[in-house]
Amino acid sequence: MKYTKMLSTIAVVAIFATGCMGNNGNGYNSNQSFGQTRTTNQQAPSTSSYNRNSITNDVKESLSYMYEEERLAKEVYLSIYQKQPLNQLSQIATRSESRHIDAVKDLAQKYGVPTPNQQVGRYQNSHIQSLFNQLYNKGIRSQRDALEVGCMVEVTDINDLNKYISQAQRANAQDVLQTYDFLRKGSYNHYWAFDKGLKQLGVSNGCCSIGQEYCHPEYPQNEKGGGRGQGQGQGRGQGHGRGMGGGGWR
Repeated sequence: MKYTKMLSTIAVVAIFATGCMGNNGNGYNSNQSFGQTRTTNQQAPSTSSYNRNSITNDVKESLSYMYEEERLAKEVYLSIYQKQPLNQLSQIATRSESRHIDAVKDLAQKYGVPTPNQQVGRYQNSHIQSLFNQLYNKGIRSQRDALEVGCMVEVTDINDLNKYISQAQRANAQDVLQTYDFLRKGSYNHYWAFDKGLKQLGVSNGCCSIGQEYCHPEYPQNEKGGGRGQGQGQGRGQGHGRGMGGGGWR
C-alpha cells in the first residue's frame, strides 16, 4: 500500500511539472517581447540557499547592467535570425540566453534591483541601446556578419563578467559570484560555437578574423564546443569590453 501511494504521488508531481513549461517566440518586433522560457538541460545556480545579506551598490549596478546585456544577447540574436536564419543564433538565444536572463533577474529581484519589462530591442541603458542598433545593422548584412556579431557579443559578456566577478568577490556576494560564473561558462561555449560557424563558412581564423581583441584561444572549451581558434594574437579576457567601431563595448 505504501509503495502504491508513493507511485501515485510521483505521478501527480510529474504531471504538474510538465504543465508548467512554456514556449519561446522568434522575431524582432519593437511592439512585442520575446518569451523567456526556462530550460532544464543546464540549470542556473539557485538563489534560495545563499545568505541574504545586503550587497554593495556596485554589485547592484552590475546586476542591472548584466540584466540588460543578457537581454541584448538574446534579442539581437533572434532579431538577426529573421534575416540570417543560422542555427547558432536561434539555439543559443532560446536555449541559453533565456536561462541567463532568468538567472540575473532572480538575483536582481532578491536584492530589490528593478528589472522593468521592455519591448524587444528597447533598453533603459543608452549605451546598450546604441550597441543593439549597431550589432543588428551589422548582423543582418550576411551570414558571416551575423556570426561575427556572436563573437563580439560573447567576448564582451566575458569581459564585463570578469570585472563584475571581481566586484562580487570583494563584496563576498557568493550568490552573485556563482551566477556570474555560470554566465561566463555559457559565454565560453557560445564563443566557440560562433567560431566554429565561421570556420564552416570558410573563415579559417574564426572569431580571430575580426581582430585581436576578439581572438581568444585561451577560452576553455567543453567536448561539445567549437574547434579551438587558430588565429594569431593573444586574447584578452580581463577588464571592460573593447570597441566595436567608434562606440565600443563597455
